[in-house]
Order: sequence, then structure tokens, then C-alpha cells
Amino acid sequence: MNAAIRAATLIGRSLGVDVLGVEHGYRGLIEDAFVPLGAAQVQDILREGGTILGTARCKEFHRREVRDHARAILRNRGVDGLVVIGGNGSLTGAQAIADPTESDTPPLVVGVPASIDNDLGVTGLAIGVDTAMNTIVEACDKIADTATSHDRTFIIEVMGRDCGYLAMTSAIAAGADLALFPEAGRDETSIVDAIVDTVLSVRERPRRSRRVIVVKAEGVHVPVERLKVLVDERLRARVPDADPAMIETRVTVLGHVVRGGRPSAFDRLLGSRLANVAVRALVDGQSHKMVAWMPPVELPEEIGARSPADPYCWLVDLAAALVETDNLLRGRSPLARWRAGAFDEIGDALLM
Repeated sequence: MNAAIRAATLIGRSLGVDVLGVEHGYRGLIEDAFVPLGAAQVQDILREGGTILGTARCKEFHRREVRDHARAILRNRGVDGLVVIGGNGSLTGAQAIADPTESDTPPLVVGVPASIDNDLGVTGLAIGVDTAMNTIVEACDKIADTATSHDRTFIIEVMGRDCGYLAMTSAIAAGADLALFPEAGRDETSIVDAIVDTVLSVRERPRRSRRVIVVKAEGVHVPVERLKVLVDERLRARVPDADPAMIETRVTVLGHVVRGGRPSAFDRLLGSRLANVAVRALVDGQSHKMVAWMPPVELPEEIGARSPADPYCWLVDLAAALVETDNLLRGRSPLARWRAGAFDEIGDALLM
């Protein structure tokens, strides 16, 4: 997100706009926590992970009177437009603060998608996804070294909330043997069966490649420690004479390590390009938009159009993006169905 903050600041200043940062998101907004941003403040932040402005949840922002207070602060500050960088909650807040039914003079808003889970509708990628994926793959590669040396089975849990994108893509990139993701809709028994069948299938390989790597999304609602117990029990039942060391699984939960670290080159470029388009849209007087990166589906004209500032960025209707986000998370969107179906089709190939 720092790349986006930096680009928004530099582009805004070049266009003659005064740029302020809001510390800790909507919490900072209602507390009037503004800081001036210029070249000196953002010069070296491109390589830093996280966000120099900080972030915080703000449940009070659901209330109309709190949003009215926030709009009053913006008016007092002379702020005409907001670039909101974040995920579903942040962009929902952006839509609310710019609601014309709540104010005669709402601020202009343009959203920039930032979520390592890649769970936002309409955009092909969000800021943070590439860095998180690289972190997962690097960890899987290191774990695979141990797994290969000892013929171990590892279940590696990755972040993603209710979206399995990180588990799907990192499993392919890391050469995993199985990926577990919520979009597949498997119950506990079928998940355990899938892991056991995978382990037994891999054990039939030549000696050099008997390690098993299973990547599990945190949105798969079987706790990883319970999954280990069930898999070990099933393996002992299926292969009662096997060496326990050969079939006992190991668990690694990557957790919040996936959210940190220096951003990848692609993420730095992505954040910069999305913020560039967002600021220029605000200066042009546009509002209720989100900047999308190469939408994965064909968009009708009423939802969005390619940005003249960047051939890979689209300005899409913010409300439509939020609706599609909800559809994506509930498995109702064509993209969610495609993700699950496409991975099922290649699942057998992972074991070859």
C-alpha cells in the first residue's frame, strides 16, 4: 500500500493538489488524524511493507451520525476527494461516506483495491496478492526440502479468509500435491479422504519424490490440528504395517508472516499504477469508482471502462464492484465457479 500512497502523493502534487494522509483509516478520520504528505514524506516508503499511515477497524463508521461527523471534518479540512486504499470493508465505507442521500456535498471517492486475499470483485488482482504469493511459495520451497529429505507429509495453512485464491495459486507455483480451498465445498470426510489418497498415491512414486505438500486455505473450516489427527488416524487404518514416521503428517501455519515483508516489484508497480489512475479520476471530478486491474470478466459499459491513464487499469462502478465482491465470497459469481472448476480439472495433474 505504501507504493499507492507514494504515487497518489506525487501525482496529486504534480497536478497542483494538496495531499493529506489519514492515519489509521476511518478511525483516524473521525479523530481528525491528518498528516500532510509531500515528496519528502513518501520518498523512501516504496520498499516498505504495510502502510506508513497505519490501519484500524472502525465499527462506529456503520452509524450515520459518525459518517456525518467525518464529512464535517473533511469540509473543515477543505478535503474534496478521498483515495481509499483497502479491501471490502474499506471500500464499503467509501461508498457510504460518499452517499448523496446522506449529504448534499459528499466527498468524491475513488477506491484502490488492496487485499492479499484477492477477494474483491471485478479486479483481476489487488495490491498485496503477489507479495503474499511469493512469501508462501518461498516458505513451501523451504518446507519441501525437509519433506523431501525425510519423506514427510506437510499440511501448510495459508491466509485468505473465505477466499481460496492464495491456496490455489501458490499450490500450483510451489508444486504442491494437493490444494484445499473453500470454493470446492468439500465436507470434512472428503477433505480427509483427499489427503489420504494423495499421500498413498505419492508413496507409490520412486524413492526420490515421496514427500507430500498439501496447501490448505484458512477458509477451509476444518481446524488444521484436527485435520492432522484425522489424517494420521486414517493413514494408520489404511496402512497398519507402515513405519509411523513415514505416514505421520506435519503442520505449518504461515499465518501473519504472509501479510508482511518487502513488497514484490510487481506489487510496487501495481500500487503505483492504480493510485495514479485514482488520483487523476478524482481531479477529473469522478466519484463512486474503483480502479480495477485487468478485470477477469468482460465488463458491460455501465459498470466500467478502460482508463485513459493506463491501458491495464479500468475505472469501474464502486457499487457494482461491491456487489460482485459479495457474489465472489458467496460462490455465486462466474469467477468463483470458474476458479473451483478449473482447479478440479487440473487436480489430478498435480499428482503426476
